[in-house]
Amino acid sequence: MKKALTVVRYFFVYLMLIILSFIVLYPIAFTISGAFNKGKSLFQMNVLPIPSNPTTEHFTELFTKTNYLNWYKNSFIIAVCNMLMTTVLVMITAYIFSRYRFALKKPMLMSFLILQMFPSTIGMIAIYVILNRFGLTDNLFGLILVYTAGNIPYNTWLLKGYFDTIPKSIDEAAKVDGAGNLTTFFRIILPNTLPMVAFLAVTSFTQPWMDFILPRFILRSDKNKTLAVGLFEMINGRSNDNFTQFAAGALLIAVPFVILFVINQKYLVRIMSAGAVKE
Repeated sequence: MKKALTVVRYFFVYLMLIILSFIVLYPIAFTISGAFNKGKSLFQMNVLPIPSNPTTEHFTELFTKTNYLNWYKNSFIIAVCNMLMTTVLVMITAYIFSRYRFALKKPMLMSFLILQMFPSTIGMIAIYVILNRFGLTDNLFGLILVYTAGNIPYNTWLLKGYFDTIPKSIDEAAKVDGAGNLTTFFRIILPNTLPMVAFLAVTSFTQPWMDFILPRFILRSDKNKTLAVGLFEMINGRSNDNFTQFAAGALLIAVPFVILFVINQKYLVRIMSAGAVKE
């Protein structure tokens, strides 16, 4: 009886995992099938995610008849700049809050926490007015500033908590040996926090990659469109005539994600296995 119950339990567990895997993987397989399927309409596709007459013409049309490469370039510039600026600023801010005592430290941390309680859409009018005053509307740099500023509060709390797990006695021992603040940070603290820094860099890259609301709200000209805005306008109000071309564009969007996560996974494993032992 006990063995039978174990078999039944494992049967239902595996059945649930199979169902969940199907729910997750079917839309991805359907998109891949649509990208290589001949024709342009959604209704011409098979229910099974297997293209009947595979073709690459949608990718060719995407590169030759649309501004897809320009949208891709704009999104890549925004994502990379946001990743670099967010990572550097958050590391500095989190380290200061973790290691130094100064006036208004707790109120500033609480203000960071309170800012996360409100959705970003509340301040969109104010963001637009500020960018307009500085002449940064319809400008990629203005969008990068908005993303970077929005990433600082939450990520500062996240990285500060990780810095707090490193004993301050390590800093004190380094200073006794003659190391300055910068040397202590770059040669002792940073190597022990690289997994979290790598995670911060990845999330800072992926956040603006396919964001739609802010680019749609701030950017106006066709040359500054991002992937999300360009692909949306490709199928907006056109029934399903461009769905397969849209699927081809959506498939190419996943390429940086795959590369980034594969490289980062190996990097995190190597860093965590080679990190110093903390107290």
